[in-house]
Amino acid sequence: MGRGKVELKRIENKINRQVTFAKRRNGLFKKAYELSILCDAEIALIIFSNRGKLYEFCSSSSMEKTLERYHRCSYESLEVHHQPAMETQKRYQEYLKLKSKVEALQRTQRSFLGEELEHLDIKELEQLEHQLDSSLKQIRSNKVRTFGYLSMRTR
Repeated sequence: MGRGKVELKRIENKINRQVTFAKRRNGLFKKAYELSILCDAEIALIIFSNRGKLYEFCSSSSMEKTLERYHRCSYESLEVHHQPAMETQKRYQEYLKLKSKVEALQRTQRSFLGEELEHLDIKELEQLEHQLDSSLKQIRSNKVRTFGYLSMRTR
């Protein structure tokens, strides 16, 4: 015959609560010990009673080493999970900046080619004209230097 289902609520009787705590604590320690032996698992179990008394079980030689291992594993995994999200956000922001730069360069290139000028005001058109004049002067200067140098070599 099996036991009935226990209703999980605080035991009001102080003595019954203490007896149940001691029995279940010992049962929990026994299960932790069995699990560590049967499955070769490293287990650390910490219990504080309602009076603040500490009970602990550790299957390895040192509770401190097990807790250090726990902190390493749990906090490293948090950093690993947060890092890709932060890295992804950072890369997305960089992508948006580069995308806007590319769009601006494409607009400038279309302007230099004389395309899509209707949205420009008179000041922007004058700036474009000045840029084109400066570029044309520089191209002519390079042309004279290069072809002048070549014509001197061929003589």
